[in-house]
Amino acid sequence: MEEEPRQWILKEDPKTTEKNVGGLPSILLKLLGQRGVSGEEAIQKFLNPKLKDLSDPYLLPHMTEAVERICSAIDKGEEVIVYGDYDVDGVTSVALMRNVLDAYGVAGGVYIPKRGEEGYGLSDEAIDNLLEEHGKPHLIITVDCGTASINEIARLNELGVDVIVVDHHEMSADGSPECVAVVNPKLGDGFHYLCAAGVVFKLAHALLKKRRLEAFDLKSYIDMVAVATVADIVPLVEENRLLVRHGLKRLPRTGNVGLKALQRVAGLDGNVSSMDVGFRIGPRINAAGRMDKPEDALALLCESNSRSAKQLAEVLDDYNRQRQTYEKQIRDEAMRMVEEQCDPVNDPVIVLGSRKWHPGVVGIVASRLMRQFYKPTFIVAIDDDGVGKGSGRSVEGVSLVGAIQSCTDDLIAGGGHDMAAGLSIREERIADFRKNFGEYVLKTTTAAQRAPRMHVDAEIDFEELSLDFLDSYDLLQPFGSQNPQPVFMSRGVWLTEAPRHLKNKHLKLFLRQGISERDAIFFSGGERNLPDPPWDVAFTIDRNTFRGRTTLQMVIQDVRASRAEG
Repeated sequence: MEEEPRQWILKEDPKTTEKNVGGLPSILLKLLGQRGVSGEEAIQKFLNPKLKDLSDPYLLPHMTEAVERICSAIDKGEEVIVYGDYDVDGVTSVALMRNVLDAYGVAGGVYIPKRGEEGYGLSDEAIDNLLEEHGKPHLIITVDCGTASINEIARLNELGVDVIVVDHHEMSADGSPECVAVVNPKLGDGFHYLCAAGVVFKLAHALLKKRRLEAFDLKSYIDMVAVATVADIVPLVEENRLLVRHGLKRLPRTGNVGLKALQRVAGLDGNVSSMDVGFRIGPRINAAGRMDKPEDALALLCESNSRSAKQLAEVLDDYNRQRQTYEKQIRDEAMRMVEEQCDPVNDPVIVLGSRKWHPGVVGIVASRLMRQFYKPTFIVAIDDDGVGKGSGRSVEGVSLVGAIQSCTDDLIAGGGHDMAAGLSIREERIADFRKNFGEYVLKTTTAAQRAPRMHVDAEIDFEELSLDFLDSYDLLQPFGSQNPQPVFMSRGVWLTEAPRHLKNKHLKLFLRQGISERDAIFFSGGERNLPDPPWDVAFTIDRNTFRGRTTLQMVIQDVRASRAEG
């Protein structure tokens, strides 16, 4: 099915663009200005972040109370359970927190709920299972969850179990839970960008400042924090950028046997980028949780034996293949449903549900359909009792939280973020929700806002695309949320030979602008009806190394018939 053409929006030049800073190309300074980075000192700090610039961890809310309670547990020999979520951020947070406690000789264990049986966060079912498995501990530290678990934590208080929440999620409308401490940046004025693993890293830093451990090197865990930060799609700004930059550098030589094995099964044998984490490492860790086996991902991150780590990494790789199979099945069926039931040009939203779909992968399919059709999308997996669990992804300008709040009569429950959210719904209410969700979008957006669009950062000529430019461009990395990979455009581009088809749907393109020639890859380009040249091409650039030779790789994002301007 042909996609609706996207409007290209070329970003305006920033009002303050530095000149002649450190010999950097003017286009790089423009990209920095678009990101709000100006002034030589700020530019150097952005391009070369240093670990020594990490702030005092005690600036985070309730950090003192959390450290004092953990120190009390150390002194008294108490049992402490670390309870976390089943995604990448949750599993890495559990692994880091448990390693820190083990270094201090704290007894206890870990608990990660199963997505299908116990759901997200602290639930009564999960608490029952934890108590049955571990008995009643003196202290539970929740990581990547707990902020909104007011009733569940009250229950633990009644049982005589202390709780420390280490989290980064939004507060409940009913306030904070009553517990020893809620170490959550959202309660304070800064650090709102941190993921849970980043908050755990801060807690570990605070503990080490109070009680130094000569044999424990917190910096050795920075690669794990980087994986969580990228995979959780939190903003790559300030200390997140710092942690990820240094963590990615460390990954190829990591001392974590599990991460090393995971890189091997993912086909990584050199430098690791944020894209590698987002599309190759993160999905394999996430796949364990999606298959209701989060304990296998945790075991891999905590493994010290290379042979065992290799076996576990292969298990996660197998889970990921299963996830891909489920995803393809759902995506193919969802595409048929779009063709049969929807008008993808005029309908304001896509909402689809089926009893055949696996709840662990509906979010991935929602994301793919949202990108393809540029529509706010919910994909719902319905169980045998007729209760659906849905995952939604949105487009610029449409808040899924606002949509959920406007459709409460159709839903059992729902929540999340503006761009990604989840819900529970009865099967018979899906059609009503689709109608009311669509009306919400029509009321809160204009036709222009709903039209597919692509933001282009800068126009560049082929002759500027050199390895020297790539070297300076790489200083902008890591790319991710709030520091996206720049999209460039070039006008008046011709083909030097016919496109070469790769695996049916991808294209290898041989392009010329003036006297400069470049090769490019166009993923899924074989499924597009391309206009006759000359073209304007929108693209990203990457470093490609093959058999020891490094080249600048153009990755086409869109093609249109060439225009003089606009």
